Amino acid sequence: MKTQNYLFILLIMLLGACSDKGDQPDAWGTFEATDVTISAMANGKLLQFNLQEGELLDSGQMVGFVDTTDLYLKKLQAIGQRNATGSKKSDLQAQIAVLEQSKDNIMIDKRRVENLLKAGAATQKQMDDIIAALNMIDRQIAAVQTQFSGLEDQIGSINQQIAQLEEAIRNAYIINPLSGTVLSKFAEPDEVASFGKPLYKIADLSEMILRVYISGAQLPRVIIGQAVSVMYDKNENENTQTAGIVSWVSPTAEFTPKTIQTKEERVNLVYAVKVRVKNDGTIKIGMPGEIKLINP
Repeated sequence: MKTQNYLFILLIMLLGACSDKGDQPDAWGTFEATDVTISAMANGKLLQFNLQEGELLDSGQMVGFVDTTDLYLKKLQAIGQRNATGSKKSDLQAQIAVLEQSKDNIMIDKRRVENLLKAGAATQKQMDDIIAALNMIDRQIAAVQTQFSGLEDQIGSINQQIAQLEEAIRNAYIINPLSGTVLSKFAEPDEVASFGKPLYKIADLSEMILRVYISGAQLPRVIIGQAVSVMYDKNENENTQTAGIVSWVSPTAEFTPKTIQTKEERVNLVYAVKVRVKNDGTIKIGMPGEIKLINP
């Protein structure tokens, strides 16, 4: 009788062990998000920088700006140079008009001398002098037109300088590039910003990445795009279960990370896998999670 009882207890234990093993997850890991560090694109004092860590920002939202006084003054100076150069164009146009009028007058004299020359009342030298005068006028007009082209080039160069200054002024406004949550803030108002200085870090937390590690034996069962069951802590005794999609599988093996497995298991080679999971706000960066592969 005792032998039968022992056998019955052993059978229950084996069945329980098999049941526990079937409920075990296939891989463990932690949640992470793709964060973006936003840096300053202008040099100067931060006159305004309105954001706080944990704040939700919209794409295209202005969160601050750098002092643009120096850039604005340089722009005004460039506009003044353009106006002064433009006034020289007017002077050259007036010179060309005077030369064109002189040319018209000489052409009248030329026709008169041609008629006199036919009547024998003028000499060839008179005609040669008029032709020489016309050639001189044409050379003078060409010289002024050359100056005119040079001024056009100067105005074009100044316009480019103004465009660069306007772009620099636009870059002084800190525009948030993507919707997300502010993770870290690295600057405060009235501090001096420099080009490339990190200002804040932001991430879209509406979709998280669960990075897990699988063994070589599990690798054939994991395919990019496949659905998996994702679980994470709801409370001390319960888990929250949701769906996830495999978005990336590492092409190379690596040793198991120290934070994932015990010291004895760190010699094992594993493959990193990223699983995309929709987040309703309950998943936090660094939270542990696990996946269960769904058999097709």
